Amino acid sequence: MSAELLSILALIAMFVVATIFPVNLGALALVGAFLVGTLAAGMDTDAILDAFPGSLFVILVGVTLLFAIATNNGTVDWLVRAAVHLVRGRLAAIPLVVFAVSALLTAVGAPAPAVAAILAPIAFGFAADHRIHPMLIGLMVAHGTQAGAFSPISVLGGIVNGVAAESHLPGNDLVLFVSSFAFNAAAAVAVFFVFGGRDLIRRGTVPAPSDETATGSGTPPVTGTVAGTGSGGAVVTQQATPATGLKLTPHQALTLTGILVLCLAVLALKLDVGLTAVTVAVVLMLTSPRSDKGAVERVAWPTVLLICGVVTYVGVLQEIGTVDYVGSAVAAIGIPLLVALLICYVGGVVSAFASTVGILGALVPLAVPLLSQGTLGPVAMIAALSVSSAIVDVSPFSTTGALLVANVRGMHRDDFYRRLLAYGGVIVLVGPLAAWAVLVVPGWLG
Repeated sequence: MSAELLSILALIAMFVVATIFPVNLGALALVGAFLVGTLAAGMDTDAILDAFPGSLFVILVGVTLLFAIATNNGTVDWLVRAAVHLVRGRLAAIPLVVFAVSALLTAVGAPAPAVAAILAPIAFGFAADHRIHPMLIGLMVAHGTQAGAFSPISVLGGIVNGVAAESHLPGNDLVLFVSSFAFNAAAAVAVFFVFGGRDLIRRGTVPAPSDETATGSGTPPVTGTVAGTGSGGAVVTQQATPATGLKLTPHQALTLTGILVLCLAVLALKLDVGLTAVTVAVVLMLTSPRSDKGAVERVAWPTVLLICGVVTYVGVLQEIGTVDYVGSAVAAIGIPLLVALLICYVGGVVSAFASTVGILGALVPLAVPLLSQGTLGPVAMIAALSVSSAIVDVSPFSTTGALLVANVRGMHRDDFYRRLLAYGGVIVLVGPLAAWAVLVVPGWLG
């Protein structure tokens, strides 16, 4: 049996074992990377460890640590009240605003993981305090980041256009951008109504905070019981009290300044989001050790292990050549329209576990022999492949999806992970098929 086929069977076995037994899938994936890499592919330990996503690890730890501090000292609650004030209490407007802001930031060049890292904790804070479904607000962040991800000045847009040019394929910036935006906007509309949008419309508004009643205590501005996640993802509740306004304590003001510094450093100065978040978090802990006590324990360590372990295994698969093996097998079928669909599915399935940038860089050239036959439109095929590979970043194994799992509030983290995994599975099944049917098939029929 070839190493490529064995690595695929081992991945399937890991998911089965993790489903039956209470074993962290990330731990299984690290064992799988070690055994498959050394025994089946002859890789040395250094090569296997090179597949470990150090950057993703730092992002997950840094961002969750920073926002654990912000949650402890009431800054997240202050941001929630500010959001209510901004939209004048209209609950149904919040998910749409989150989607629009996410799309705008990625469209002007911010990396999607950086945008998700900044917006997800704030959006989840609002969702938890105002009984908005965590899946709704989280998926608005995820689909929003992908909606703007292929603008001509975005990271992914530049990569796809560059790879297409190097492969001597025609490109169209507008088609690529509009295709990604339209598919993700359609997904966001479906998410809105599936996960409680109608209820938000019926509920109308909540009272906006009043400066006259401000106390600066960081108390949410609604009454009733509010659910949240405590250390280790356990669900906790607290009794919320009426609106307390928008005043900040000194440490809340410093924390908010730190978050703004993070935004500026990442979006404008292009600094690493994980290292910057850790730096801001350490500064905050040094300025107020007592109020930030316990923040490290609130980092989503099981999620970090899960995501980093699986991504390490997929990195080993790429090193072995499993992705190229699958792609070549698909391309050998010889029926252009069917091959186009299967390449879209390869992009979607692999990108759900690995780097979207890496997959697009590998699959666009792989499609060159198919497109050179002249039976399929290159612009439409590249757009379909791009949409298929990016829309699946809602998967909990992608960087964006992992950040959602790590920062969720209002739902037990394990429950949210399972729901996001199920939703990601639906998108992996439906997304490439829809992109192929809408973008590729009409051109082939014409």
